[in-house]
Amino acid sequence: MRIEFRKVPFNEKDFKVSLNSVDFEGTFCKLSSTLVKIDATLRGTSQISCDRCSKEGDISLDEKLDFLISDGVYKNQTDELVVEIEDGFIDFDEIIQGELSSIQSDYHICNECEQNNKTIEQEF
Repeated sequence: MRIEFRKVPFNEKDFKVSLNSVDFEGTFCKLSSTLVKIDATLRGTSQISCDRCSKEGDISLDEKLDFLISDGVYKNQTDELVVEIEDGFIDFDEIIQGELSSIQSDYHICNECEQNNKTIEQEF
């Protein structure tokens, strides 16, 4: 789902985007002529690989995501995450893909490797 930045309303609007077995849903609204706020949740399951043995597995997702989208370079400082766009369009499909890529690139260890690690630590 893509929406032109200038067409984002000032009142909250609901959205829902799905990718495989993950839903990205919440609200978005314009805060100013150059800022949009997104409050959303990422829910579902995603496939990951163990970083030790490369065994494939699923993790459950239930992540709260709150961030701002800036139409162009954001010059003010804030504690919130600010995503800068340059083409004038907010692409929710791109956002969910980026979030899933970030989660999948994190460090993951399967239960079997975790148990082996505890056994090795107890031996020493």
